[in-house]
Amino acid sequence: MKSLAIIGGGSWGTALAIILASRFPRVRLWVYEGDLAARMSETRENDVYLPGCRLPRHAEVVNQLPAALDGAEIVLSAIPSHLVRGLYQQMLPFLNESMVFVSATKGLENGTLLRMSEVIQDVLRNRLVARVAVISGPTFALEVARFEPTALVVASTDNALSECVQTAFSGPTFRLYANSDPIGVEIGGSVKNVVAIGAGVVHGLGLGHNAMAALITRGLAEITRLAVAMGGAAQTLAGLAGLGDLVLTCSGDLSRNRMVGVELAHGRKLEEIVSSMKMVAEGVKTTNAVSDLAKRYSVEMPICEQMFQMLHFGISPREAIQRLMDRSLKGE
Repeated sequence: MKSLAIIGGGSWGTALAIILASRFPRVRLWVYEGDLAARMSETRENDVYLPGCRLPRHAEVVNQLPAALDGAEIVLSAIPSHLVRGLYQQMLPFLNESMVFVSATKGLENGTLLRMSEVIQDVLRNRLVARVAVISGPTFALEVARFEPTALVVASTDNALSECVQTAFSGPTFRLYANSDPIGVEIGGSVKNVVAIGAGVVHGLGLGHNAMAALITRGLAEITRLAVAMGGAAQTLAGLAGLGDLVLTCSGDLSRNRMVGVELAHGRKLEEIVSSMKMVAEGVKTTNAVSDLAKRYSVEMPICEQMFQMLHFGISPREAIQRLMDRSLKGE
């Protein structure tokens, strides 16, 4: 694999361009904002989403999808979940069956409740048979771009595809583990964002380490129950795409979803918090889809349900925590 197209010039897409540039002779990064793309081409820095991290010279920044996709062997998308369907529809005329598709988006599509790999396949199915893999795990973009050691998972039901992407992407500070369970990997990467909002609430209210440990542990139980009900493997959620990503997002100061919970606990309104953010906190939108999936699969997910109630029905952060503590007693 010699040619990589990265779709999405946010912090994650930019970090992936930086870390993967040494692995490919040709890398093109598609950036939606024309003015930002022009500045990045000149300064080699994403001053909006990832300031202070330099793009390698041969990583070409483009603003047009045809230019990004021309000759690409791997198409790696790192875009907010609510934009995936529309962007792949725009890309469709420029895609072909020789391409490999990799999703680096952690989210679910509201309404259809599809995982991102399923959205991609749904868009492409009438044009081509798409080979799709997903990458996920405990990955703060800034640390990846600084070449700090990072381990994550690449998953596909096509084992040869997982191993192909694993080989193509892995490097000295970026280690991928192959996995055959995209359901578990994508559910882990999506639902942990909802739990992380709860972790932010716990931190913002000053409720201590006991509460945080309980929330992370019980949150993992909820994620695992849903993934297994959907056909995933419980073992997947004990790994990097489950426990690893959940711990990072719930405890790391760079977590946008955790920050939303902290700000809510401090009394700010959701609309104000979201409008002040440069980047998307996926957990805000994902709460809707997770609530619907829990109902569809008859899975009990009390933490995620209280986050849904807090974000969309106005219950207070403190009341959400109290409702969790007041639930009827159960076995673990």
